[in-house]
Amino acid sequence: MRLVIARCSVDYAGRLTAHLPSAPRLILVKADGSVSIHADDRAYKPLNWMSPPCTLKEGTGEDEGVWTVVNKAGEKLIITMEEILHDSSHELGVDPGLIKDGVEAHLQELLADRIETLGEGYTLIRREYMTAIGPVDILCRDADGGTVAVEIKRRGEIDGVEQLTRYLELLNRDPHLAPVRGVFAAQEIKPQARVLATDRGINCQILDYNALRGIEDDKLRLF
Repeated sequence: MRLVIARCSVDYAGRLTAHLPSAPRLILVKADGSVSIHADDRAYKPLNWMSPPCTLKEGTGEDEGVWTVVNKAGEKLIITMEEILHDSSHELGVDPGLIKDGVEAHLQELLADRIETLGEGYTLIRREYMTAIGPVDILCRDADGGTVAVEIKRRGEIDGVEQLTRYLELLNRDPHLAPVRGVFAAQEIKPQARVLATDRGINCQILDYNALRGIEDDKLRLF
């Protein structure tokens, strides 16, 4: 990525025309070829930009200080430099992408570590308990020694209830585990999913991600 801070004016010529008068601005030139011009406000939104694929040509001779950015449609972004205050390039490498807070795997890990938040006397059997059709997120025992299968989602919908129903059918065939009851746990549970779960004798539990991390009160709301 190339970062240029310069006093410049900018003209766009394409389906419309636009002009940015002279002012200090930040110009970003990214590895994908995109060019964007930013002011010191508006958060992430640029004043003007050219999306890839496009080409950047820096003028020489009489055109020195004039950058011309052209996209495949022939539209032009013309940046006229008056004074360059900073010019640096940085190799950022391949970005791993955004990892969202509270993804299912992390919720599973947190809940397994604090299994007692499901109820007093709960103990963990194991995470990712394998069945013939895939792993149950958490298998545990309640205070009475009964087996409980927990399916965890960020957003609880009908397909998650169906998935847990299939797990329960298989688990209840094992005499060492049966009877097995289910808990459908999610940060948000859709009304239709809650109705279906209740009809099938499955408990629904709302997970508070911050509470599981110990940031807020650690009491989960059981419905």
